Amino acid sequence: MRWPDHAIWWHVYPLGFTGAERAALPPGARPAHRLDRIAGWLDHLVALGCNGLALGPVFDSETHGYDTVDHFRVDPRLGDEDDLLRLVEAASGRGVRVLLDGVFNHVGRSSPRFADVQAQGGASPYAGWFVPDGDGGFRTFEGHHKLVALNHDEPAVADYTVEVMSHWLERGVDGWRLDAAYAVPAEFWRTVTDRVRARFPDAWLLGEVIHGDYAGFVERSGLDSVTQYELWKAIWSSLNDRNFFELAHALTRHDGMLQTFVPQTFLGNHDVTRIASRLDDERHLTHALVILLTTAGVPSIYAGDEFAFHGIKEEREGGDDAIRPAFPERPDETTGHGAPHHRLHQGLIGVRRRHPWLVRAHTQVATLTNTALSYTVGQGEERLGVVLNVADEPAKADLPTAGWTCIAGDAAFHGEGALIPPQGWAIAHP
Repeated sequence: MRWPDHAIWWHVYPLGFTGAERAALPPGARPAHRLDRIAGWLDHLVALGCNGLALGPVFDSETHGYDTVDHFRVDPRLGDEDDLLRLVEAASGRGVRVLLDGVFNHVGRSSPRFADVQAQGGASPYAGWFVPDGDGGFRTFEGHHKLVALNHDEPAVADYTVEVMSHWLERGVDGWRLDAAYAVPAEFWRTVTDRVRARFPDAWLLGEVIHGDYAGFVERSGLDSVTQYELWKAIWSSLNDRNFFELAHALTRHDGMLQTFVPQTFLGNHDVTRIASRLDDERHLTHALVILLTTAGVPSIYAGDEFAFHGIKEEREGGDDAIRPAFPERPDETTGHGAPHHRLHQGLIGVRRRHPWLVRAHTQVATLTNTALSYTVGQGEERLGVVLNVADEPAKADLPTAGWTCIAGDAAFHGEGALIPPQGWAIAHP
């Protein structure tokens, strides 16, 4: 197994986490050196059971980090390159991998290259980097005026992307999340990933893809994985609607992806409403986490979800603030630290750690009703059974005949299944 098969990520949005200013510091301002605050949480990450730190944007930008100005410079609101390298070193010293977030679909309008094009027009050496929109301006990302789209037919853009990714891989990071990968031609990614992988064969390259043919995109792009939004949606939607048929369908599709790649799975990230706010019944936070950590994939925990943080994403300026809050300097100062949901994360991640084959395990549903679900997950000779009940009365669930022994949760197992208490769940070993 390669190292990504053992990865369980703790995902942080640095600008929010550290309480950074909403907009870039004025020119000449001294760096704020806030990245040390994230380093102070590394022991929490490890105690949770994770072994990867997935960082959101850390590069010089105008506001939220996805309007990058300079990919070679750490955002002064967070610190400088030395701060980032110290964080990477501190993580490495604990056996923690580091993933950076790279935006190569677009840049902020104050990017020096775009500014040069605006000043010199076609005489700029970067004229081919951007695409005129026919109205005297340039093409933007999904209509966002402040995000100027890069021209991915321009070879120099691919050269620049390879240079940036290689620069930071040389300095000790372990991989990249590629923002808005779905908006970039897969053929562009292939030219980049082939060149990066030739120098850094162990780097893990993850693309943000919302929907569509995940497996086909992976094959054409050369990426290792993409974000599994289909499963994310099916988990919370099936729990809210008390309709496990939706989840079962998604698990079948999820299984099929394993023939091509291992998806990146999650219940939350910096772009979506917190799972505790998304679910209509907070008792189902447990069921959601059980599903995440007993199905195939490379899972991530969005910082704060282990404490059952709430936060609703809104489509307005500042609408991400609630899901990207500032964190205290010390984990034990956080509301929810040491509480049942935090301990549940530790327990279920521990189950995952003791059964690393789950990363590529196939799922087979045994019992399926609107409110009860049982399935087995297995790879080779390894197998676990999972039972879930979201009704307010006990439920019976079948499993293949075996000497099932409960290893987590609460259910009365017998040779061919289990009796699950109201709102209950359990994981069993044959």
